[in-house]
Amino acid sequence: MPVCHPRNESKRWGARAIGGRTLVDMTNPLEASQPESAWDPRTLLVAGGRPAHGVDAAVNHPVTFTSTFHSQGVAAPGEKVYARFSNPTWDPFEEVLGQLEEAQLPALVFSSGMAAIVAALALVPAGGVLVMPRHSYNGSLSLSRELADAGRLEIRLVDIADTGEVIAALDGAAALWVESPTNPMLEVADLPALLAEAKKRGILSIVDNTFATPLLQRPLSLGADVVVHSVTKYLSGHSDVILGAVVTSDEKLHATVHGYRTLHGAIASPMDVFLALRGVRTLSVRLERSHTNSQILAQRLSEHRNVSGVRYPGLPDDPGHERAERQLGGYNFGSVIAFQAGERAADADKVISRLKLITGATSLGGVETLAERRARHASEPESIPENLIRLSVGIEAVEDLWNDLSDALNRI
Repeated sequence: MPVCHPRNESKRWGARAIGGRTLVDMTNPLEASQPESAWDPRTLLVAGGRPAHGVDAAVNHPVTFTSTFHSQGVAAPGEKVYARFSNPTWDPFEEVLGQLEEAQLPALVFSSGMAAIVAALALVPAGGVLVMPRHSYNGSLSLSRELADAGRLEIRLVDIADTGEVIAALDGAAALWVESPTNPMLEVADLPALLAEAKKRGILSIVDNTFATPLLQRPLSLGADVVVHSVTKYLSGHSDVILGAVVTSDEKLHATVHGYRTLHGAIASPMDVFLALRGVRTLSVRLERSHTNSQILAQRLSEHRNVSGVRYPGLPDDPGHERAERQLGGYNFGSVIAFQAGERAADADKVISRLKLITGATSLGGVETLAERRARHASEPESIPENLIRLSVGIEAVEDLWNDLSDALNRI
């Protein structure tokens, strides 16, 4: 049980229909954000988590810089006591992300994506078997290996796109970790089938939804118990904050994660959360533009003589295309492309060194296009091709991006 004060019971969420789906609505503790009508998620991004309309009312919530709050006696449920428990600046962001993920409770923001991953993996029972993709974010893999080495859990690595293999690996498992699309190989899991199987067996299911974002898929509505985000990426969208988040509709899991955050101190800076909420406002338009660029670049890369392989779910011949088309809405396949430049690691390094517009850097999901040879990290799985470049496509003019890429590729 958490030692912090639970959220006010009046902040429970109720379901409401939006465009044939169910979105949740919450009574804002600041009496601010209950929608007047059923909103499209793109509208919720802009209008959710706002102060109430009124004469002289602020359009945005202020940033609250304080370490503690006026309090005496036994604290009432939901009362602010200490800023490690909660902060008013977190509330609007946690509200909006929870609504976007169709959760019945607000999200929980963390100091980093890794902090959120640590909290989610702490939910795996001691000594339990964790099934996870062999191609996953290397931070998730490295932490899981560290926990396995310490005897905290056992790992079973699977090809997450092979549904039969994953289901077979669930025998005797305690938890299933899913990335879809995977980082960096962009494999697409059959989320409905895997989550249904995990639920049938009483296995905890955790989905890292960083790549797809809740605009393209909402794992909780498909049966996931927990969703994890690196808010650093698409949600904030400007490569200027480090944040993470955990989302769940399960009250017990929510209380456990909230307590873990409080006891382990992985709390977010109010200013960073303010910036993340500001970034969320433009998620829809950023994602639409970067996807349009990605679709064009992926097709051109697949036709370039010095590219030996391309993975992008938006390509009709990609192994994950049909599944992604069903699960990601059929119009947006994300903004990350994985391609193999030339034949060797040196070829990929030459390409990145010759880029002028595109930035050679790790991370993804910002407005600028970033490129990185992923196997340069020793923590990447050995199955990642040495010459594979992960391209996080931004919102620049696509012809400028292509001219930069093709010029570098032509000079291998």
